[in-house]
Amino acid sequence: QVQLVESGGGLVQPGGSLRLSCAASGSIFSIYAMGWYRQAPGKQRELVTTITSGGKTNYKDSVKGRFTISRDNAKNTAYLQMNSLKPEDTAVYYCNADLYTYGSSIIQTYWGQGTQVTVSS
Repeated sequence: QVQLVESGGGLVQPGGSLRLSCAASGSIFSIYAMGWYRQAPGKQRELVTTITSGGKTNYKDSVKGRFTISRDNAKNTAYLQMNSLKPEDTAVYYCNADLYTYGSSIIQTYWGQGTQVTVSS
């Protein structure tokens, strides 16, 4: 059993900052990649950023230079530092992990429950 728990969402004014955390726990052998997705009302879920176990990152164009993903492999935790937030960043943010569990040779994808980020004055 694997769980991903996000934290750090909330209400922030335009131009402000938030830091999201995603902690993975359970029967985890190793995590290949972790990422953040978001879903705004009436829109499809979209990829925001990912990071591999080796530290390779990928960002959605609209967040480049404003968002930074990082990862603590020892704690199975990923972070998303969001700066210069805009109203269009408002969404539910979901954490995602591609990982191996003990006893399995197949990468499986797990999701967190989501955390609301609202950017508004």
